[in-house]
Amino acid sequence: MQSQILTTLVKQITREAEGINTYVLVDPRGGELPPFTAGAHVDVRIPGGFMRQYSLCNDPRERHRYLIGVLRDSASKGGSIALHDNVRAGDLLEISIPINRFELASNARRHLLLAGGIGITPMMAMMESLRAAHAEFVLHYCTRTPSVTAFRERLAGLAEEGRVVFHHDGGDPRNGLDIRQVLSSYAPGTHLYYCGPTGFMRAVKDAAAHWPSDAVHFEHFSGAAPVVHDPHSFTVKLARSGKTYEVPGDKSIVAVLRENGVHVDTSCEAGICGTCRTRYLEGQPIHNDFALTDAERTEAVMICCARAATPVLVLDL
Repeated sequence: MQSQILTTLVKQITREAEGINTYVLVDPRGGELPPFTAGAHVDVRIPGGFMRQYSLCNDPRERHRYLIGVLRDSASKGGSIALHDNVRAGDLLEISIPINRFELASNARRHLLLAGGIGITPMMAMMESLRAAHAEFVLHYCTRTPSVTAFRERLAGLAEEGRVVFHHDGGDPRNGLDIRQVLSSYAPGTHLYYCGPTGFMRAVKDAAAHWPSDAVHFEHFSGAAPVVHDPHSFTVKLARSGKTYEVPGDKSIVAVLRENGVHVDTSCEAGICGTCRTRYLEGQPIHNDFALTDAERTEAVMICCARAATPVLVLDL
Protein backbone atom coordinates (compact mmCIF):
# COMPACT_ATOMS: atom_id res chain seq x y z
CA MET A 1 0.00 0.00 0.00
CA GLN A 2 1.40 3.37 -0.95
CA SER A 3 1.70 6.07 1.68
CA GLN A 4 -0.76 8.96 1.58
CA ILE A 5 0.89 11.94 -0.09
CA LEU A 6 0.58 15.48 1.26
CA THR A 7 1.44 18.67 -0.57
CA THR A 8 3.20 21.10 1.75
CA LEU A 9 4.48 24.64 1.42
CA VAL A 10 8.05 25.47 2.39
CA LYS A 11 7.31 28.41 4.64
CA GLN A 12 10.80 29.07 5.99
CA ILE A 13 14.38 27.85 5.61
CA THR A 14 16.88 28.51 8.40
CA ARG A 15 20.60 27.81 8.58
CA GLU A 16 20.92 25.89 11.86
CA ALA A 17 24.64 25.11 11.68
CA GLU A 18 27.42 24.71 9.15
CA GLY A 19 25.94 22.62 6.33
CA ILE A 20 22.60 22.11 8.11
CA ASN A 21 19.30 23.77 7.22
CA THR A 22 15.89 23.40 8.79
CA TYR A 23 12.75 23.58 6.67
CA VAL A 24 9.33 24.58 7.98
CA LEU A 25 6.59 22.76 6.05
CA VAL A 26 2.97 23.87 6.33
CA ASP A 27 -0.39 23.21 4.71
CA PRO A 28 -0.65 25.57 1.69
CA ARG A 29 -4.25 26.35 2.69
CA GLY A 30 -3.35 27.11 6.29
CA GLY A 31 -4.98 24.02 7.74
CA GLU A 32 -3.71 21.53 10.29
CA LEU A 33 -1.31 18.76 9.36
CA PRO A 34 -1.80 15.11 10.37
CA PRO A 35 -0.59 14.43 13.92
CA PHE A 36 2.70 12.70 14.60
CA THR A 37 4.53 11.18 17.53
CA ALA A 38 8.12 11.68 18.66
CA GLY A 39 10.58 9.75 16.52
CA ALA A 40 8.47 9.98 13.37
CA HIS A 41 9.79 10.85 9.91
CA VAL A 42 8.31 11.81 6.56
CA ASP A 43 9.33 10.74 3.08
CA VAL A 44 10.10 13.85 1.05
CA ARG A 45 9.98 14.02 -2.75
CA ILE A 46 12.84 16.27 -3.79
CA PRO A 47 13.21 17.88 -7.24
CA GLY A 48 15.42 15.70 -9.40
CA GLY A 49 13.56 12.48 -8.69
CA PHE A 50 14.87 11.88 -5.18
CA MET A 51 12.90 10.44 -2.27
CA ARG A 52 14.47 10.86 1.17
CA GLN A 53 13.42 10.34 4.78
CA TYR A 54 13.74 13.16 7.30
CA SER A 55 12.82 13.07 10.97
CA LEU A 56 10.33 15.58 12.32
CA CYS A 57 12.14 17.65 14.91
CA ASN A 58 9.47 20.01 16.23
CA ASP A 59 7.13 19.50 19.18
CA PRO A 60 4.61 16.74 18.29
CA ARG A 61 1.88 18.81 19.90
CA GLU A 62 2.17 21.28 17.02
CA ARG A 63 -0.33 20.74 14.23
CA HIS A 64 0.38 23.84 12.13
CA ARG A 65 3.83 22.81 10.87
CA TYR A 66 6.43 20.11 10.38
CA LEU A 67 10.11 20.91 10.92
CA ILE A 68 12.87 18.85 9.31
CA GLY A 69 16.64 19.28 9.58
CA VAL A 70 18.83 18.39 6.61
CA LEU A 71 22.60 18.04 6.37
CA ARG A 72 24.04 18.92 2.94
CA ASP A 73 26.03 15.74 2.38
CA SER A 74 28.41 16.03 -0.56
CA ALA A 75 29.08 12.28 -0.35
CA SER A 76 25.42 11.38 -0.79
CA LYS A 77 23.61 10.38 -3.96
CA GLY A 78 22.36 13.94 -4.37
CA GLY A 79 19.09 14.21 -2.45
CA SER A 80 20.31 16.49 0.31
CA ILE A 81 22.30 18.57 -2.18
CA ALA A 82 19.21 19.05 -4.33
CA LEU A 83 17.16 20.09 -1.32
CA HIS A 84 19.78 22.62 -0.17
CA ASP A 85 20.54 24.02 -3.61
CA ASN A 86 17.20 23.91 -5.40
CA VAL A 87 14.41 24.30 -2.85
CA ARG A 88 13.40 27.78 -1.72
CA ALA A 89 10.82 29.27 0.63
CA GLY A 90 7.50 29.37 -1.21
CA ASP A 91 8.10 26.11 -3.06
CA LEU A 92 5.76 23.14 -2.75
CA LEU A 93 7.05 19.76 -1.60
CA GLU A 94 5.22 16.46 -1.61
CA ILE A 95 5.69 14.38 1.51
CA SER A 96 4.21 11.26 3.06
CA ILE A 97 2.11 11.30 6.18
CA PRO A 98 4.33 10.79 9.25
CA ILE A 99 5.71 7.30 9.78
CA ASN A 100 7.16 6.18 13.12
CA ARG A 101 9.53 3.24 13.54
CA PHE A 102 11.49 4.90 16.35
CA GLU A 103 8.95 5.46 19.10
CA LEU A 104 9.53 6.26 22.74
CA ALA A 105 8.90 3.33 25.06
CA SER A 106 5.80 3.98 27.14
CA ASN A 107 6.97 1.67 29.93
CA ALA A 108 10.41 3.27 30.41
CA ARG A 109 11.30 4.83 33.76
CA ARG A 110 14.18 6.81 32.29
CA HIS A 111 15.46 7.56 28.80
CA LEU A 112 19.06 7.75 27.57
CA LEU A 113 19.46 9.45 24.18
CA LEU A 114 22.67 9.35 22.12
CA ALA A 115 22.89 11.46 18.96
CA GLY A 116 25.71 11.72 16.46
CA GLY A 117 25.69 14.69 14.07
CA ILE A 118 22.44 15.08 12.17
CA GLY A 119 21.13 12.11 14.15
CA ILE A 120 19.98 14.77 16.61
CA THR A 121 16.82 15.41 14.56
CA PRO A 122 14.52 12.67 15.92
CA MET A 123 15.82 13.37 19.43
CA MET A 124 14.48 16.93 19.33
CA ALA A 125 10.86 15.78 19.14
CA MET A 126 11.57 13.06 21.69
CA MET A 127 12.82 15.58 24.22
CA GLU A 128 9.77 17.80 23.65
CA SER A 129 7.50 14.85 24.45
CA LEU A 130 9.58 13.75 27.42
CA ARG A 131 9.57 17.26 28.89
CA ALA A 132 5.81 17.48 28.47
CA ALA A 133 5.44 14.15 30.30
CA HIS A 134 7.88 15.22 33.05
CA ALA A 135 9.92 12.12 32.23
CA GLU A 136 13.52 11.52 33.23
CA PHE A 137 16.00 11.77 30.36
CA VAL A 138 19.49 12.81 29.34
CA LEU A 139 20.89 13.40 25.85
CA HIS A 140 24.53 13.03 24.85
CA TYR A 141 25.02 14.97 21.59
CA CYS A 142 28.22 14.19 19.68
CA THR A 143 29.58 16.45 16.95
CA ARG A 144 32.93 17.49 15.53
CA THR A 145 32.81 21.16 16.56
CA PRO A 146 30.27 23.68 17.89
CA SER A 147 29.95 25.17 14.41
CA VAL A 148 28.39 21.97 13.03
CA THR A 149 26.15 21.45 16.07
CA ALA A 150 22.52 22.06 15.14
CA PHE A 151 19.89 23.42 17.56
CA ARG A 152 22.45 24.78 20.04
CA GLU A 153 20.24 27.70 21.07
CA ARG A 154 17.17 25.51 21.40
CA LEU A 155 19.13 23.08 23.58
CA ALA A 156 20.89 25.68 25.73
CA GLY A 157 18.35 25.60 28.54
CA LEU A 158 18.40 21.81 28.78
CA ALA A 159 22.20 21.90 28.78
CA GLU A 160 22.12 24.25 31.77
CA GLU A 161 19.82 21.78 33.54
CA GLY A 162 22.26 18.92 32.83
CA ARG A 163 19.79 17.08 30.62
CA VAL A 164 21.82 17.72 27.45
CA VAL A 165 25.57 17.18 27.29
CA PHE A 166 27.54 18.33 24.24
CA HIS A 167 30.62 16.38 23.12
CA HIS A 168 32.95 17.80 20.45
CA ASP A 169 35.77 15.52 19.30
CA GLY A 170 37.52 17.75 16.76
CA GLY A 171 37.33 14.95 14.21
CA ASP A 172 38.92 12.29 16.44
CA PRO A 173 36.33 10.03 18.13
CA ARG A 174 38.85 9.25 20.88
CA ASN A 175 38.42 12.82 22.12
CA GLY A 176 34.63 12.64 22.26
CA LEU A 177 32.07 10.76 24.30
CA ASP A 178 33.29 7.56 25.92
CA ILE A 179 30.35 5.49 24.67
CA ARG A 180 31.50 2.27 26.35
CA GLN A 181 31.70 3.99 29.70
CA VAL A 182 28.26 5.57 29.36
CA LEU A 183 26.69 2.22 28.46
CA SER A 184 28.84 0.05 30.72
CA SER A 185 26.06 -0.67 33.19
CA TYR A 186 22.36 -1.18 32.55
CA ALA A 187 19.83 0.10 35.08
CA PRO A 188 16.46 -1.70 34.93
CA GLY A 189 13.78 0.55 33.47
CA THR A 190 16.22 2.55 31.34
CA HIS A 191 15.69 2.66 27.58
CA LEU A 192 18.39 3.64 25.11
CA TYR A 193 17.76 5.52 21.85
CA TYR A 194 20.49 6.28 19.34
CA CYS A 195 20.85 7.74 15.86
CA GLY A 196 23.82 8.95 13.85
CA PRO A 197 26.34 8.06 11.13
CA THR A 198 27.49 4.52 10.48
CA GLY A 199 30.59 4.50 12.69
CA PHE A 200 28.68 6.03 15.60
CA MET A 201 25.87 3.49 15.21
CA ARG A 202 28.31 0.61 15.19
CA ALA A 203 30.08 1.90 18.31
CA VAL A 204 26.83 2.29 20.25
CA LYS A 205 25.53 -1.10 19.14
CA ASP A 206 28.73 -2.80 20.30
CA ALA A 207 28.79 -0.93 23.60
CA ALA A 208 25.14 -1.78 24.33
CA ALA A 209 25.43 -5.45 23.39
CA HIS A 210 24.82 -6.49 27.00
CA TRP A 211 21.64 -4.40 27.33
CA PRO A 212 18.25 -6.16 26.98
CA SER A 213 17.27 -5.98 23.32
CA ASP A 214 13.81 -4.62 24.13
CA ALA A 215 15.40 -1.65 25.93
CA VAL A 216 17.47 -0.56 22.91
CA HIS A 217 15.98 1.51 20.08
CA PHE A 218 17.77 2.97 17.07
CA GLU A 219 17.30 4.54 13.67
CA HIS A 220 19.80 4.86 10.85
CA PHE A 221 19.31 8.16 9.05
CA SER A 222 21.48 7.51 6.01
CA GLY A 223 23.89 5.12 4.47
CA ALA A 224 24.98 3.48 1.29
CA ALA A 225 23.13 0.44 0.05
CA PRO A 226 24.58 -2.65 1.67
CA VAL A 227 27.26 -4.27 -0.46
CA VAL A 228 26.22 -7.90 -0.69
CA HIS A 229 28.79 -10.28 -2.09
CA ASP A 230 26.62 -13.25 -3.02
CA PRO A 231 27.39 -15.19 -6.20
CA HIS A 232 24.49 -17.56 -5.56
CA SER A 233 21.01 -17.24 -6.96
CA PHE A 234 17.84 -18.30 -5.18
CA THR A 235 14.13 -18.45 -5.91
CA VAL A 236 11.57 -16.12 -4.43
CA LYS A 237 7.97 -17.33 -4.37
CA LEU A 238 4.96 -15.07 -3.94
CA ALA A 239 2.48 -16.88 -1.71
CA ARG A 240 -0.64 -15.11 -2.92
CA SER A 241 -0.14 -15.73 -6.64
CA GLY A 242 2.09 -18.79 -6.48
CA LYS A 243 4.50 -17.22 -8.97
CA THR A 244 8.22 -17.87 -8.64
CA TYR A 245 11.19 -15.82 -9.83
CA GLU A 246 14.90 -16.47 -9.83
CA VAL A 247 16.99 -13.82 -8.08
CA PRO A 248 20.55 -13.84 -9.47
CA GLY A 249 23.54 -12.76 -7.41
CA ASP A 250 23.77 -9.34 -9.01
CA LYS A 251 20.13 -8.29 -8.52
CA SER A 252 17.94 -7.57 -5.53
CA ILE A 253 14.57 -9.15 -4.85
CA VAL A 254 12.96 -5.77 -5.48
CA ALA A 255 14.66 -5.42 -8.87
CA VAL A 256 13.55 -8.88 -9.99
CA LEU A 257 9.96 -8.31 -8.87
CA ARG A 258 9.78 -5.00 -10.70
CA GLU A 259 11.19 -6.57 -13.87
CA ASN A 260 8.26 -8.97 -13.72
CA GLY A 261 5.61 -6.32 -13.19
CA VAL A 262 5.20 -6.74 -9.43
CA HIS A 263 4.79 -3.36 -7.73
CA VAL A 264 6.83 -2.90 -4.57
CA ASP A 265 7.00 0.30 -2.52
CA THR A 266 10.56 1.35 -1.72
CA SER A 267 12.28 4.53 -0.65
CA CYS A 268 15.92 4.33 0.41
CA GLU A 269 16.73 0.89 -1.11
CA ALA A 270 19.59 0.81 1.40
CA GLY A 271 18.02 -1.28 4.15
CA ILE A 272 17.34 1.74 6.36
CA CYS A 273 13.86 3.15 6.01
CA GLY A 274 11.65 0.06 6.36
CA THR A 275 9.39 0.89 3.41
CA CYS A 276 9.94 -2.48 1.70
CA ARG A 277 9.48 -4.54 4.87
CA THR A 278 7.74 -7.76 3.86
CA ARG A 279 6.52 -10.76 5.82
CA TYR A 280 8.07 -14.09 4.83
CA LEU A 281 6.38 -17.46 5.30
CA GLU A 282 9.01 -20.05 4.45
CA GLY A 283 12.76 -20.16 3.93
CA GLN A 284 15.61 -18.43 5.73
CA PRO A 285 16.53 -14.87 4.76
CA ILE A 286 20.01 -13.42 4.97
CA HIS A 287 19.30 -10.02 6.50
CA ASN A 288 21.48 -7.15 5.27
CA ASP A 289 19.39 -4.26 6.57
CA PHE A 290 19.90 -1.73 9.33
CA ALA A 291 16.27 -1.37 10.34
CA LEU A 292 14.87 -4.63 11.72
CA THR A 293 15.39 -5.86 15.26
CA ASP A 294 16.27 -9.49 15.95
CA ALA A 295 12.68 -10.15 16.97
CA GLU A 296 11.29 -8.57 13.79
CA ARG A 297 13.65 -10.65 11.67
CA THR A 298 11.89 -13.82 12.73
CA GLU A 299 8.95 -12.86 10.53
CA ALA A 300 9.94 -9.93 8.29
CA VAL A 301 12.58 -9.15 5.70
CA MET A 302 13.71 -6.03 3.86
CA ILE A 303 13.54 -7.14 0.26
CA CYS A 304 15.64 -4.26 -1.09
CA CYS A 305 18.80 -5.85 0.28
CA ALA A 306 18.10 -9.33 1.68
CA ARG A 307 19.33 -12.59 0.21
CA ALA A 308 18.31 -16.16 1.07
CA ALA A 309 20.21 -18.95 2.80
CA THR A 310 17.71 -21.49 1.48
CA PRO A 311 16.94 -22.33 -2.16
CA VAL A 312 13.45 -20.79 -1.87
CA LEU A 313 12.19 -17.79 0.08
CA VAL A 314 8.38 -17.50 0.26
CA LEU A 315 7.04 -13.97 0.66
CA ASP A 316 3.59 -12.93 1.80
CA LEU A 317 2.93 -11.09 -1.45
